[in-house]
Amino acid sequence: MVVMTRPLHRIRPTPAGAAAAVGCAVVLFAPSAHGLVSHRAWPGGVATVGYRSPGALRAALARFPGVVVRRLPQLRVAEVRPRAPLPAFAAAVSRLPGIRYVERLAPRESAAEPALAPSLYPGGTYEWQYFAARENEVPVAVLRAASRFTIAIVDTGADVTAPDLAAKSPITHSIASDSADVRDSTGHGTFVAALAAGSVTNGEGIAGFGGDAQLMVVQAGPSTGSFSDVDEAAAIVWAVDHGAEIVNLSLGGSDTSLTEQNAVDYAVARGVLLVAAAGNEYGSGDPVEYPAALLQPVGSNGQGGAGLSVAASQIAGDRASFSNTGSYISLAAPGENVFSALSSQAAEGLFFPVALPGSQAGRYGFGSGTSFAAPEVAGAAALVWAANPFLTARQVAETMKQTAGGNGNWDSGLGYGVINVAAAVQKASGGAVKPPSVSIGGRRVGGTVQLSWVGQRAAAYRLRVKRDGGKAEVLIDSTTKTSVAFDAVRGHRYTFVVSALDATGGEAAESAPFVVDVPPSASSVMLAATPTSGRHPLSVRLTAVLRPNERGVTPGSRSVILEVVLDGSWHQASSTLTSASGRATWTFKLAPGLYRLRALFPATDDLAASTSPAVVIRVT
Repeated sequence: MVVMTRPLHRIRPTPAGAAAAVGCAVVLFAPSAHGLVSHRAWPGGVATVGYRSPGALRAALARFPGVVVRRLPQLRVAEVRPRAPLPAFAAAVSRLPGIRYVERLAPRESAAEPALAPSLYPGGTYEWQYFAARENEVPVAVLRAASRFTIAIVDTGADVTAPDLAAKSPITHSIASDSADVRDSTGHGTFVAALAAGSVTNGEGIAGFGGDAQLMVVQAGPSTGSFSDVDEAAAIVWAVDHGAEIVNLSLGGSDTSLTEQNAVDYAVARGVLLVAAAGNEYGSGDPVEYPAALLQPVGSNGQGGAGLSVAASQIAGDRASFSNTGSYISLAAPGENVFSALSSQAAEGLFFPVALPGSQAGRYGFGSGTSFAAPEVAGAAALVWAANPFLTARQVAETMKQTAGGNGNWDSGLGYGVINVAAAVQKASGGAVKPPSVSIGGRRVGGTVQLSWVGQRAAAYRLRVKRDGGKAEVLIDSTTKTSVAFDAVRGHRYTFVVSALDATGGEAAESAPFVVDVPPSASSVMLAATPTSGRHPLSVRLTAVLRPNERGVTPGSRSVILEVVLDGSWHQASSTLTSASGRATWTFKLAPGLYRLRALFPATDDLAASTSPAVVIRVT
């Protein structure tokens, strides 16, 4: 998240071309009984002057000369570099008619996520956040309809050659250079932009949360991430004036200004929805963060507000340990180890890069921070609006709160809970959003069961089996495949069940059982005697050959019984095990008489019983 430094920090050296960064509180200069003015440093050697009319500003500068560095006429704000010392200039000008305020700049810099160590998602889909927020359940028609809305990313710029961003042909503008060049040397803005509005149809990389929403990238300051509240305000105004309906602000700090408030008011008055990151400083005092707290006011406990302040959740749905808390939290979205696009123009270090299987272009990786939860909400808001274009920005925000995972209950950690995009779209449109579902079927080919299943809105699947009604065993714990071949042991009944998993690995739905009986394979056994007649004593070699009728069933090590007729009925004479080829042999010396013999194979689980034709031997 882009943050503002704490009050009373000293000026730090910054890279060439970057704005000097100093942490200082915003002070409104107005007449006082003693005429005293704070002597803290003034970043950049400029003052921010809020005026009621252009004439009032001209009159002020005629009395107290200065150079207008930048003007925001929509907000009636100007940055002025005075000839006189800044404290004296501020004290004097703030007392003049038609001057609303004089402020120091409120510096902001990108300084939150690098300390958050991202790691690979343990299995399943890389972009787990898409399923955790139930984006995958949004109807395709809504994804397409989002093309009528534009999401502006006010940030460090973006690598517009990244496949998911290039596919959107984004509108670009740099406040710093007043040009269309928004190259992103930190990668922060690229990661944010892809999460909010990365293409869902280009067959490459990730799927952004905004469906086919248009993308606008407004670089608020140098791509180093160091800029001021006035830069932020200018970026918001530019985005609003150029058609953005949603503005994402993954930036902030513990101080605010009237200029920042004016920019928020400007956007809200024009029906724009603002979304801001709530901050990552829970372990550093858990301060209130702005502009998030301008959108969801302190003390509101998530109610009302001018936009959405977004906390970060982790894969289990709990609050991420770094995510700020407080009465200004609206709701939450996945923000710990989320997956997105990386800038090819940035050095590694801010994110955890990984090779994405199946990807042909672009760079991808994991990152953590409320900076990355906010654009998911911004993208989702475009879908809610697409589902019902007649909603106001406030109604879109309220719809997302009411349908979030808290079921209408608010707390200071996750606000109204983790966003449920499908439910928000359903509420906006009045249509039904189906829960995850899965069904399984199959067919038997010999001793192999070919299984296949069909699922809707599932991140992965888990396959279980029971044999003969026994305890269920997990065959496959997690897979994105929808078919498998199972080699069954013959002579048993198998019951298969497949579960649809969500992004956390939890079972969201279970199929009806699929039952298949795998009968034993048919067999045949033949008996031969050499010789079949002769004089006493006659030496006879008997050979039985067992043959399964299907491949894959082995005939070896099977018990075969030799039977003989005595007193008109069959009796066991001997038994032995077959060789690997299915042969069983006996050798006997027979006394005079007539012998009737046969070979019997008793049934086993996998092989049916069979009996050979009788062999007659005569001994004289």
